[in-house]
Formats: sequence, C-alpha cells, structure tokens
Amino acid sequence: MTDMLKFTSTEQHYPATAPAEERKHDFKEIYANFDPAAAALQASRCSQCGVPFCQIHCPLQNNIPDWLKLTAEGRLEEAYAMSSATNTFPEICGRICPQDRLCEGNCVIEKGFKSVTIGAVEKYITETAFAEGWVKPIKIKRESGVSIGIIGAGPAGLAAADMLRRYGHAVYVYDRYDRVGGLMMYGIPNFKLEKQIVLRRHELLKAGGIKFHLNHDVGNNFAALRARHDAILIATGVYKARDIEIPGAALGNIFPAMDYLTASNRKNLGDKITPISAEGKNVVVIGGGDTAMDCVRTAVRQGAKKVTCLYRRDRANMPGSAREVKNAEEEGVEFMWLSAPKAFAGGHSVEEILVQRMRLATQDAAGRQPVIAVEGEHFTLPCDMAIKALGFDAQDLPTLFTAPELRVSTYGTLAVDRKKFMTSLPGVFAAGDIVRGASLVVWAIKDGRDAAQAMHQYVTIKQRVAA
Repeated sequence: MTDMLKFTSTEQHYPATAPAEERKHDFKEIYANFDPAAAALQASRCSQCGVPFCQIHCPLQNNIPDWLKLTAEGRLEEAYAMSSATNTFPEICGRICPQDRLCEGNCVIEKGFKSVTIGAVEKYITETAFAEGWVKPIKIKRESGVSIGIIGAGPAGLAAADMLRRYGHAVYVYDRYDRVGGLMMYGIPNFKLEKQIVLRRHELLKAGGIKFHLNHDVGNNFAALRARHDAILIATGVYKARDIEIPGAALGNIFPAMDYLTASNRKNLGDKITPISAEGKNVVVIGGGDTAMDCVRTAVRQGAKKVTCLYRRDRANMPGSAREVKNAEEEGVEFMWLSAPKAFAGGHSVEEILVQRMRLATQDAAGRQPVIAVEGEHFTLPCDMAIKALGFDAQDLPTLFTAPELRVSTYGTLAVDRKKFMTSLPGVFAAGDIVRGASLVVWAIKDGRDAAQAMHQYVTIKQRVAA
C-alpha cells in the first residue's frame, strides 16, 4: 500500500509539454500523458485532508481524494470506476477544465507546497481505462417504454442522454451540426482537446442505444418533437455573440470568436469550408476569457505575423485560466492589459485599432472594480484582422421554436424551476448554458446530469399515474 502525504518530499510535476517553438506550428494537444510511475507519485502527494476543498470546489463534486489514493496504489480500474461515477466525461474534464481556478486552485497544500496535479491524473486514469477496455457502452436490463428527446448534443445534452439511457429510457438527440459535441467539437481547439476524444465518446453513446439525429434544425418542429416524446430537454447552449458598438465595427476582417474557431476546427477536421486565416496578419483579439485564449493561440498556429490580446482589466482580474495565459505568452502572444478598443479604422477592411487606456476604480459594494477610461490616453495598433471574444448571449428560443409560452429570464436564458429543471412548458426541461448563461463545460455536465435525474422522476410519476 502506497503512503500518501508525499507533498513534503515530492515536488509538484505536470506532464511534459512540447517546447513553445515546436507546438505553435501544429494543433496537437500540447500536454503529454503521465507514465504510470509519475501518475502514482503525483497522486501520492495528496494529503487526504478531512475537508477536501478540491472536491467542494469541483462542480461535479468528484471524489478526488479517493481516486488519487487508488491511483497511488496502482488500483486504476477502481480509480476509473470512482472517477466516472460522478463525471460523465472525465477524459474531457481532465483536459479542458480550468483546474487552477477549481480543484487544484483550492487544494489545501497549495500554499508553499503547490497543489496536486489533479487534472493530469484524471486524464491519465481515463486514458488508461480506454486502453485497457474498461470503458464499456451502456447496457440496460430492460426498456422503460419512455421516450426522451434532447435538443442539443453539447456537454449538457450528452451528459443527460447518458444518464437517461442508463435509466432504460429511449433517448433521441437532435443537433443542428453534423457532429456531436457542440462547443467541445467546434469551439475548443485541438491543442486543448483533440476531436477524436469527443468522437470516441460519441461512438460509445451510440453503442449504448442512444439515437442521434444530426444536421437537424429543430426550428418550427418543436411542437412535433413534444408530441413525439414523453419529455424534452433543451440543451442548446448560447451562441449569440456579444458585439461592440464602436466606429468602424462594420469593416471587413472583423470576426466573432465562434465564427473564427468553428472555421479553424472544421478545417482541421478536413471539411471543405471558406477559411478564416490569420496567416501573415497582425491579429488583435479583444477579450480576456478562455475563448479569447483559444483565439490568440489558434492565430499563432495559423501563422499570424503578430498576435495581440486587448483586455480592459488587469492580469489579476482576467477571467480566463492563468495556465492558458502562460501558454499563450510562451507561444509569443502579447497582452495589453487595461486597454480597450475605441474605434476600428481602415478602407474596406480593418487596418488599425484606436485603443483607449483604462484604469480600475475603487471596489464597489459587490467587490468589483469598475473600469474607467483614462482621459486623453490612447494609441493606435496595427490590425489586419480583429476577433471579438466578448462572450455569448442566449438565442431567442421562444421565437425560434415558435413557442411563445417558453418563459425567459431577464438575461434571455430559459427560466426553469431550479430544483426540477422544468421550463414554463409541462414536460419540457432545460439545462446547461441556455439556463445558466455562458459557462464552463464542467458546469454543463453537472446541469445535464441533474436535469436527467429530474426528468427521470417526472416520467416515472407520469407512468404511474397513467397506469
């Protein structure tokens, strides 16, 4: 049995990454996988504390100390069973979760000894499980006779589909794209999540009996879907790009982040599309979240002449993962903190940006520091291509689905009963970003799993009443 609490004698270590000068020329995942000895040693650094803050700050409440201990002891099949009991897609969370803000960032040994490398161990456990054949398709004992329709094949929809199928329900997933995954497929670049990882999980879900209807735009068919199924889950995510209203915003070569990332991912998948290329250009990305980091690092790999990130706050207040900022800096991205675009200028296409210097004011009652323009301080920045990574809002689903009875929140997201996940329409549930607003994949998985439990209770009661 392996001793734990080795953080006092063993240094924190992450899997090796390719040198920045090498990795910035391709879209391969930049992190290697742990070997068995390294994974066991890093897992043994866990202090097995009485109050596991890593678990508390994980949206899925993953049993992290337990599967770290099992990994340290070489009991990997048990570690995978423990990991997958609370997480539908541990192979994805291990790659793309901002662990520095969640589990690792709240590790109790973090101060002075550096946190346990939780995400890398999670990835190692799951990849070992796939290699050893421990990951099996869903097998059910009997069909329930209940039919569930899920609109959206992103992380929330897929997580719900997995759980609902395990309950024995017939599950049908509808998505407007030609591949499953949503943001995981078309928004997140390969250097963070290679697409075969998502496609591998899709094959498992299909083998478990879940039916997929791709290239399916629900639109006016929403009423027909409701009539076809005993319950519906709306898990479309939010994709309406926020815009910036400044002079010159209509010039050419100014793109929303999702348009840019989708085009890049489709090109890497081999699709025949109209490319959006940063090659040879002075690229400026506006925004400070993880989507902005995906954009700057994609532009580097496309061969941009220079890549600059404008963010109106400082580094300490940046919402994106600190690890991603570090990776971007290593790959040559220049960050301009406390800077915001004031105007785009050029002929038919953007040629430069007028940038306004900003400062942070005193904290308000909510603890947030308002951003204020510094009067008279601005400069111009060469720009052949601008990418707006300003966040996302919800689509107008009541209009899109011809369902005016669907109630929305003041933010335009679908309003639901927070415990039951049901919308204002009986038997219609919603989960993920379309309820929460743009958020992390791990939160979408959490919401999808919780919504599936609520839906199972609903259809079970409905069956009993009908009987």
